[in-house]
Amino acid sequence: MEKEKTGWKRMKFRKNKVWLNTDKNGKPIVKNGKVLIKYQLEQDYEYWVNKDNVKPIDPREDNKKVSNKKNPGKTSKKKALKLKKQPPVEQDMICIYTDGASSGNPGPSGIGILLLYGSHEKEISKHIGVATNNIAELEAIRVALLELKRTDLPVKIFTDSSYAYGVLTLEWKAKKNTELIKSIKKIISKFSKLKFYKVKGHVGIDGNERADYLATSAVTKT
Repeated sequence: MEKEKTGWKRMKFRKNKVWLNTDKNGKPIVKNGKVLIKYQLEQDYEYWVNKDNVKPIDPREDNKKVSNKKNPGKTSKKKALKLKKQPPVEQDMICIYTDGASSGNPGPSGIGILLLYGSHEKEISKHIGVATNNIAELEAIRVALLELKRTDLPVKIFTDSSYAYGVLTLEWKAKKNTELIKSIKKIISKFSKLKFYKVKGHVGIDGNERADYLATSAVTKT
């Protein structure tokens, strides 16, 4: 397949707007029932996904205002530390990007983790069996924290999961996954300085995009 004969078309994958790889006639390029997408044109990471999950964008969606419903289990007035741009690399600090992915919710799931410390980095892409997307998001954080050998260094964790951020830092009352949440909070308590950040997904933040790629790649692993 010659790259010069392909293009990218704006489409929708699940709840996100994506770019779909097309042939010179503007038709999707399909391989084994899957099509190639990316979230940002300038990003390097591309994903093969089920072609049936990629849909045309409804023009009416651009005119709709997004509802800002509060989580019914949220009791605190704390606000998330949101990031929409790539945060700067910091010395003497461990930065962790985590993501979870599930096909079916519940369904086959994977976790993706990117650990950064100075010039060092480590990637983790792991299949976790059948789970929900929320479990995958939490499990990615748990596994990431268990990877750290030192608890005295400052740690920043970046997640694009409102659920994970809420139940771990905003005192949301969880009805499910309580044991997993409890175990993560116990691990968190061992660190002298640890802070969570809620990042906006699929806006070109490199660490988040890489964690997403590692998680989605692990969904079909065995």
